Amino acid sequence: MMKNSTIARLIRYGGRTAVCYLILIATALLCDEVNAQSPADFYKGKTVEFYIGYSAGGAYDLYARMISRHIGRHIPGNPQVVVKNMEGAGSQRLANWLYAAAPKDGTVFGATSRAMAFDPLLGSKTAQYDAARFNWIGSANDEVSVCVASHTSGVTKWEDVLTRELAIGSTGTGDDTYQFPRFVNNALGSKFKIITGYPGGNDVSFAMERGEVSGRCGWSWSSIKATRMNWYEQKIIHVLMQFSLAKHADLPHVPLITDLAKDDEQRQVFKLIFARQVMGRPYVAPPDVPPARVETLRKAFMETMADKDFLAEAVRAKFEITPVAGDKLTALVADIYKFPPAIAEKAGAMVK
Repeated sequence: MMKNSTIARLIRYGGRTAVCYLILIATALLCDEVNAQSPADFYKGKTVEFYIGYSAGGAYDLYARMISRHIGRHIPGNPQVVVKNMEGAGSQRLANWLYAAAPKDGTVFGATSRAMAFDPLLGSKTAQYDAARFNWIGSANDEVSVCVASHTSGVTKWEDVLTRELAIGSTGTGDDTYQFPRFVNNALGSKFKIITGYPGGNDVSFAMERGEVSGRCGWSWSSIKATRMNWYEQKIIHVLMQFSLAKHADLPHVPLITDLAKDDEQRQVFKLIFARQVMGRPYVAPPDVPPARVETLRKAFMETMADKDFLAEAVRAKFEITPVAGDKLTALVADIYKFPPAIAEKAGAMVK
């Protein structure tokens, strides 16, 4: 540290340039001091805000709230974790905010759609972020999603929607509930009529109950098991198709979207679209968070996934937990962005 006499001489003889120089030095020293803080010292007494990109009551919300009740014990310093909802545009509103405006000190992270990382690659104009710059914390499961039709719709199997229109609800163009059925329409000639504007998946389910729509696509099988399994068991819904890179063990009889690809190029396009399923319930922090705090949050997340109290709650709630670590999500995003531009352009056109 400079002595006071040295500082005084610089200010007296160096003028404005010296003052600017001193400000830079002071800022650097302050940053060094902040970054040198241990995670426990930093988080002690803090409040960590956990944002959810959907309305309350749906599976994204319920998963995140369950995690919030346990993750604070695994963050050094044991900060309070507060949950907030910021729904809109299939969680793109939250993603844009996390990227551009959220605090970048490790006190904020969020639950977004699994489509979020892929939207810029697929040409979304509302995705105002670089997915590779986010700090991926982890995913609660490696997901399989499905498309279902109400028993009152007259649609009972996948082949029916090749000749009959099925009205389905969606949370927005940036979400699986829009992109998956839109993709199937363009790739395979199905006749899904997509009704957008619902704030969350739970709202789509209520719309099915009211008869506003007759189905839902891009619906996580784990969510059905947790919130609407009686619909499946009582045949209130028929499962038409599953979306992932491999079938779920519960659904060996239901067609898998990637098995319906017609040639090698289409198989590449299908893989680009449905690789997102690996990050079934992703959690992400803003860019530029100090690396030590990112690692702290990642470690806390994976410890939560193995926490016996957390797992007991997940069993009671009938939530699947097949965690994927943050560094693996980071690698997945990097690999997907290596796809040939022509394939990405074609895939993007097919989800619009």
